[in-house]
Amino acid sequence: MSLKTKLFVVAGPSGCGKTTIAHEILNRYKNMLFSVSATTREKRSAEIDGKDYYFISVQEFENRINKGELIEWENIYGDYYGSLKSEVDRAFSSGNSILFDVDVKGALSIKKKYSTDAVLIFIKPPSIDKLRERLKNRKTESEETFAKRMHRVEMELEQSKYFNYVVVNDLLDDAVGNVDQIIRNEITK
Repeated sequence: MSLKTKLFVVAGPSGCGKTTIAHEILNRYKNMLFSVSATTREKRSAEIDGKDYYFISVQEFENRINKGELIEWENIYGDYYGSLKSEVDRAFSSGNSILFDVDVKGALSIKKKYSTDAVLIFIKPPSIDKLRERLKNRKTESEETFAKRMHRVEMELEQSKYFNYVVVNDLLDDAVGNVDQIIRNEITK
C-alpha cells in the first residue's frame, strides 16, 4: 500500500473545535507535520512561538507577502494570519502529509494553489447556539471580538459547500473519528 503525501486542511468558524480536532489527529499520525501559521496577533498565555504560531510583526508579515512566501493570508479582526510556503515545502521534501488549521478563506486559497494535493475538511458546529456557547466558554474574546466572530459565521458556513468533506462536531470523539477516517481513506487512495 503506497501512501500519498497530502495537505489536509481543517477549517470552520471560530469555536467549532477545529484546533482541538487538529491536535488529536496529530497525536494519531506521528509522521504528519503541522503547518505552523504566522500571525501578527498577540500571543495568548498558553501559546508557544514556533509551535502554535510564528508570532511576527506587521512589517515582517507584509514583507513576506511581498516576497511571495505565503500560500494564503488574510487580515482578520485587524491581525494578519497566513500559511508559509516553507511549511508545505518541508512536508513535500520529507514525504510527509501536512495538517493545516486555518480559517475558511485560507482553506479555499490553499485548495486553489494545491488543487490535486489539498483535502479540505470543514468542521461544522451542531448549531449556532452551541457555537455561541463554546465561544463564550472559551473566555478568550472581548465582547467586540465575540460579536465580529459571530457576524462572520454565516459566511463561513456558506463556504462549506466548496470543501471536500463536512464533519459536524457535536461529540468531539465522533468528530475526531470521522476526520481520522477521511485522512486514512485519502492517504491510501
